[in-house]
Amino acid sequence: MNAHMLFLGSYPPRECGIATFTKDVVDNFRQKFHGDSSVIAINEPLNAARLYPKEVIATLSQQDRSDYLRIARLINNHPADILNIQHEYGLFGGLEGEWVLDLLEAVHKPIVIALHTVLPEPDAHHLWLAKSICSQVTSIVVLSETGKALLCSVYGVPREKITVIHHGVPDVPFQGTHAAKAALGLVGRDVISTFGLIGRGKGLEYAIEAMSQVVARHPQALYLVLGQTHPGVRRSEGESYREFLQDILVREKLERNVVFVDRYLEFRELVQYLSATDIYLTPYLNPTQIVSGTLAYAVGSGKAIVSTPYLYAQELLAHGRGFLSKFRDADSIASLICALLDDPDLRHLTERRAYQYGRRMIWSNVALEYGKVFEALLPDARGCNLKVSA
Repeated sequence: MNAHMLFLGSYPPRECGIATFTKDVVDNFRQKFHGDSSVIAINEPLNAARLYPKEVIATLSQQDRSDYLRIARLINNHPADILNIQHEYGLFGGLEGEWVLDLLEAVHKPIVIALHTVLPEPDAHHLWLAKSICSQVTSIVVLSETGKALLCSVYGVPREKITVIHHGVPDVPFQGTHAAKAALGLVGRDVISTFGLIGRGKGLEYAIEAMSQVVARHPQALYLVLGQTHPGVRRSEGESYREFLQDILVREKLERNVVFVDRYLEFRELVQYLSATDIYLTPYLNPTQIVSGTLAYAVGSGKAIVSTPYLYAQELLAHGRGFLSKFRDADSIASLICALLDDPDLRHLTERRAYQYGRRMIWSNVALEYGKVFEALLPDARGCNLKVSA
């Protein structure tokens, strides 16, 4: 018998990292295993009328507390064997998303929750909430070894309840940049890039300031800032952060060397830009960040990477897979970029190390790992067996 899975998370056409991630999990799980997969999508306020694809069978209204029990009843009556929740605290209503506990307590099926945030120093309320979530679910997935260590040491979660499944990445060949640069009109440029939804925590001002020093040494260097402003940021403060960044590049006379691609990139276009990239940069400001989909994609694409030393970057870029700058330090960023541009052999060695590590993270392997977690719970559900597709 084939397993029937139910997934809960934000979902496209909503533009957020968890939405993209949830869809990738669902799509690749379907490709890897026989069986049906359905989705319950989380709607933030003001977007109740969003049009979802056919696999979305229901929506959870984030700010309607009564809706959590309605969705729990739907889950209990649904033929799905297991519920998988792609969790981020900001996706759910109540203080720090605490209303998710209403749903967890009311669901009578095995629950696998993927925690995309694990704080190393939680306050009292967050500690209580995270421990409550972990106690209510059957199994926990985290996206890094760092996250697992924190759950065990800080939150007291039993090690055997946690599985590390890395962020999925596209399966792309290890190849040079020339063809992609030619397609994008970037031949002759040393391309540095950052992609993702833009907000103040990204630290892009330090990257742009670093380009002044990089350009003095490598005049053909080009920094591409790929992506639109995060919708939540745009609602609260408009485009003030992007305008602040634009003012910096004008002040530093970097109009030829820093370009904003101000739109939400479709998958194929994103892969093309990554393929044209010589150095990938994540100058993020949050030292406790335990996962970054953009960094994972860059590793999986075999890019030479410069990053600030947030927790996920420390783990992913260890053993020569990338280079760590100081936080909020344009000089440090610039020196590492220049070192990689000065030494193509070092850059290529770093690329090969990143790509080799990233092979374990391609989506087909990630789907297989999720399948193993789900299959271990099937005797507690309906005695089903997952079958891997050819």
